[in-house]
Amino acid sequence: MKKSDIDAFYADPASLDRQKYIVLNYYLETLIDPHEAAAHLCQEMSTAQWSRVGVNEDYRPEFGAKVVRLEVLDDQAPPSSPYLVAAMGSSAARVFRVDVVIWYPYHNFGTKIPNLLTAVCGEGVFHTPNICAIRLLDIDFPESFLADFQGPQFGVEGLREMLGVRDRPLLFGVIKPNVGLAPAPFAQLGFEAWLGGLDVAKDDEQLGDVAWSSVEERSHRLGALRKRAEELTGEKKVYLCNITDEVDRLVELHDIAVKNGANAVMVNGMAAGFSAVRMLRKHARVPIVSHFDFMAPFIQLPWFGVKDQVFTKIQRMAGFDVLIYPGFDSRLKTSKEDVLANARACLQPLGSLKPMLPVPAGSQWAGSLQPLYETLGTVDFGIVPGRAVFGHPQGPRGGAASLRQGWEAVRKGVSLEEHARVHEELRLAIEMQRK
Repeated sequence: MKKSDIDAFYADPASLDRQKYIVLNYYLETLIDPHEAAAHLCQEMSTAQWSRVGVNEDYRPEFGAKVVRLEVLDDQAPPSSPYLVAAMGSSAARVFRVDVVIWYPYHNFGTKIPNLLTAVCGEGVFHTPNICAIRLLDIDFPESFLADFQGPQFGVEGLREMLGVRDRPLLFGVIKPNVGLAPAPFAQLGFEAWLGGLDVAKDDEQLGDVAWSSVEERSHRLGALRKRAEELTGEKKVYLCNITDEVDRLVELHDIAVKNGANAVMVNGMAAGFSAVRMLRKHARVPIVSHFDFMAPFIQLPWFGVKDQVFTKIQRMAGFDVLIYPGFDSRLKTSKEDVLANARACLQPLGSLKPMLPVPAGSQWAGSLQPLYETLGTVDFGIVPGRAVFGHPQGPRGGAASLRQGWEAVRKGVSLEEHARVHEELRLAIEMQRK
């Protein structure tokens, strides 16, 4: 690549109109000069050929992606993935590790999520010549781009208004057994958990509209028991029905669930597609909750793929009100920094879009509330236990009560063990965790 061609994909950000560009932060590893590698990346992801043969023209100034910052982090270390280097036909013993910021003119694709992902996570990015590892770390959007998105319909404040809960985290629970249980006993478990203090009883992400537990019957039974639980407790409750399905059934299943008393719906966002959720958001009458299925293949390698906060921002734009995402748990392989970064992406300003409630997941119980509260520095989050509620020795009513008692301990500034001396449900929850 000639120096003049390399230079054409670089720019001083002061010379560009920020409102015309999205900002992309990539980590990459390359076998060649990093300045040339970054130019190749811009070329492949935008105007791969910038003129016609025999025509004096150049589309790079208007349509080319531009490197605005490049930092070489290391030029001596071995590659993160010798396999990828070998696959490129090289036996290089070292690579350049690079942090690069690229401004991309979004008029290349418009305010469309599938086309956005094609540009920033597509063939041009992940198959750029001489780049053996690459990860999209972050993405920022100008106000002009965000203005075309509805974002959450309810958001954090809308959910709190629905539940009448202002001063504590929201308590979700995954009804267990999650697969195989008929709608009648399944609904009874949710009912017992609501009576114990659960705010939101939800379907598992694997439980969709199936012959042995249809959305029609499940939502009818749980919708009726939700209203009964509200009468008995004097508290508002939410039944979160999983309507994940083929795209052409999302609106139909939403309408069935809501008609029968479900007052929130869940869609596995990565699996169904963000554009499908954006479509549903235009129709939905209740909050839409995302579950993080199909995300792990993209986020778990530190040197390849897409960092989860990128998906968090896009899901907020698409219209989710709540994001369930990987939290503190060795099984989920998520760091404290990533849990916090995703919560910030849910809650911090993003154009005029409402905040989205972060719900870090992963083998949670009453003892999960304190570390999450300390890490996030806010009560605007939720937890979503399964076994801790529905496997509690006293059943789901006792399991849900233990969550309320766990938060009381946080609020009072006492240890769980001290609070458990006068709360049997919490004492049993602690014993469960020690087994």
